[in-house]
Amino acid sequence: MLDPILPNPGGKSQPLLRTMLRTMAFLIYLKITLSSTALPSFRIGDSYHNILNSYLVEREKMEKQFGIDRTVGSVPRHLLSYTLPMLLGNLIQVGYSLVNTIWVGHLVGENAVGAVGVSLPIFFMLVGFSMGITMATTILVSQYYGAKDYKMVEKAVDTSFSLSIVLGLALSIAGIFSSDTVLRWVGTPPENFTLASSYLKISLAGFVLLYLGFLINSILRGIGDTLTPLAFMATGIGLNIILDPFLIGGFGPFPKLGLNGAAYASVISQAAALIISIVYLNRKSHLIAFHPPRLLLDGHMSSMIFKIGLPSIVQQMLVWIGALFITTFVNFFGSAATNAFGAVARVDMFAVMPAVSMSMAVSALTGQNLGARKPERVKEIFKWGVIMISSLTLLVSVMAVFFSELILKMFGLGSDLAVMRIGVHYLRIVGSCYIFFAVTFISNGVINGAGHTFITMIFSLLSLWFIRVPGSWFLSRKTSLGITGIWISVAFSFLFVMVISLGYYYSGGWKKDAMIKTPPVVPVIE
Repeated sequence: MLDPILPNPGGKSQPLLRTMLRTMAFLIYLKITLSSTALPSFRIGDSYHNILNSYLVEREKMEKQFGIDRTVGSVPRHLLSYTLPMLLGNLIQVGYSLVNTIWVGHLVGENAVGAVGVSLPIFFMLVGFSMGITMATTILVSQYYGAKDYKMVEKAVDTSFSLSIVLGLALSIAGIFSSDTVLRWVGTPPENFTLASSYLKISLAGFVLLYLGFLINSILRGIGDTLTPLAFMATGIGLNIILDPFLIGGFGPFPKLGLNGAAYASVISQAAALIISIVYLNRKSHLIAFHPPRLLLDGHMSSMIFKIGLPSIVQQMLVWIGALFITTFVNFFGSAATNAFGAVARVDMFAVMPAVSMSMAVSALTGQNLGARKPERVKEIFKWGVIMISSLTLLVSVMAVFFSELILKMFGLGSDLAVMRIGVHYLRIVGSCYIFFAVTFISNGVINGAGHTFITMIFSLLSLWFIRVPGSWFLSRKTSLGITGIWISVAFSFLFVMVISLGYYYSGGWKKDAMIKTPPVVPVIE
């Protein structure tokens, strides 16, 4: 059979040209094979046209079946299509958190709200560790996916699952045994301590489930899929919202568990969402399906994950260790301050979620485009990311500043005027500065997507340990500002980290030394 792309007038053959093209096609095939890109088997005698066509068909099939190629097309459209499902998922998550706090505040009381607020920094220190590992996986998966290297995608996924199971169990056990010590260390008020201790231990018992759920969602986002994680998240949160009032208040046949009921509802819903996600991916024979026989730790891939993830882990841990210090400073001012801080922390979570979602989108798009050798598109990713997140965050700031009393009353805090006064003062100072950390998340997203997670770790270290923590201690203890000094330090740290992050982005340092080397793009003979 004649090769259709070569004219053959009069039935005459072109033996020399055919031999050269077959040789070139075979060399391309060998190079692709050595770079671990998925290819079907070929015989040396096959025509160059069959080799290239089979490769391109296989690659197109993989792209259509698993993930979305975001290295071509409109950058704003990709940012929106990536961010909106993830933002909706995060808003659902935060919305659940708000509903949970409302149930706790009305059914258990203000001390229970304070107990949750004290527990959050401790629990989220471990969440920060897991997010560092999953961020590394997202970066590697997005770059390998952008480079069309599906074998390496699978290797990164399998190794990440293995690490997550081992580390998740270890962190759960360590957290349970050390939780009371940490609660005492941060100066938890006696009226909050017992509630916080039991709530935290139950939550930590289910931490490995949350960790694995984070991992699956992060991997899917690395290949550009944000709709599937949204479905998994909505399922778990929907179940959680249903269980909350029954387990907290003891409605119907359920026992009245109080604050512990909220923790049990979270663990049960996390387990259900994880089981559903694993079953779904395995039945679809998905590229990132969970296969226990493949759960072997690849040494090189593990080192890559830790090389990228360790700075992010340290960064996340520093953030929450810093939050522990801030909580300690707040607790110094009594249970009214503790209860108010527990409520406004939930508002902060709501405010930060759009920026977190957009930052993940920026990181994934940056990784895919750098993997595909298209660094010129990153400038557009940054520009549109800043425009979009600034518009949304300014709206959130307006709500926090001008409707602060209404927001706090939703948490059942209106009965104590001291709690209300502290919470309103916080939101009017810190809420007006949300725009600073929102822009920081975008520039850090580009830097992380390029693999330079150590740089963003340094930014967090400087912001926390040179501005926020010492500033909060000095202004609250050594001046007449009192607790207001803590709020001022938090707000100023947002501005500080934005300035240094933007400075590094505009310096272009993030463009150097991409974390992975991409194989050359296979030429299409036309």
